[in-house]
Amino acid sequence: MTQQSKGLDAVANTAAEQQEWQMTAEDEQLLLDKSVSLPMGYEQLKRYLPHRYPFMLVDRVTACGSNSWITGYKNVTINEPFFQGHFPQEPIMPGVLIVEAMAQLSGILAFINEGVTAEEGYLFLFAGVDKARFRAPVVPGDQLVLKSKLLLQKRELYKFDCKAYVDDKLAASAQLMIMRQDRTGKA
Repeated sequence: MTQQSKGLDAVANTAAEQQEWQMTAEDEQLLLDKSVSLPMGYEQLKRYLPHRYPFMLVDRVTACGSNSWITGYKNVTINEPFFQGHFPQEPIMPGVLIVEAMAQLSGILAFINEGVTAEEGYLFLFAGVDKARFRAPVVPGDQLVLKSKLLLQKRELYKFDCKAYVDDKLAASAQLMIMRQDRTGKA
């Protein structure tokens, strides 16, 4: 692979990829049937994510399609607590937190698919991370655009292919597995 083709692989906005992440009327109807409205901001996210500041790492869900993909973003600011130590003179968002942001977005899709929320006593926990790659630093002022595609669902286990972009360039990618945990006491 040439250096030029490597650079092209890191660019997010190819025509085919843009089309792949576009919502259809059918997608919108599926969300309406589940009482989900987009864009999803902080108050709505609190229903799906048990995380709170400083560990809620998704600021907005922007699109969701056919129960199989979801997009959102995290605005990265200098006020993030982790920047105090990572690294004070050259702040960089820790890669593990980028992976966590992708996992949180994936969890929202799993909640939507199952028609349940964290408020109702359900939780999705990490079950595994594969193929994690970090390609560019994420720094204060960046908007981390998150994309997650469902690869597999078997009962309570979900597997996703996730990507994080800054300025249309791939910053990180990973395959993540999460598993639903029922804390409601229902059988």
